Amino acid sequence: MSKFGELIDVEVPVLLDFYTEWNEQSTTMHAVLRDVAAALGDKAKVIKIDVEKNEELAEALRVKGLPTLIIYKDGEMKWRQSGEQDANSLIAIIQQYI
Repeated sequence: MSKFGELIDVEVPVLLDFYTEWNEQSTTMHAVLRDVAAALGDKAKVIKIDVEKNEELAEALRVKGLPTLIIYKDGEMKWRQSGEQDANSLIAIIQQYI
């Protein structure tokens, strides 16, 4: 868990995508997240977290639905939503925290 703290305790917004490979909505989000990452460049981080490989973290954050998207900035959760999002909406939300 200490590595997680290092991931989210940064000055730029961090978008976490909790997913699994077998969840169709999760895999649909991969292309969207690539677009978001490309659009924001180094102004934000996009990190994908496989819940099957990180069960303890997913449980600690009470991740139930997939995909679950969470934005952190300076170690603090700023926004959270489960389900698919389009790239433009995500970019607009993240830009509020830049």
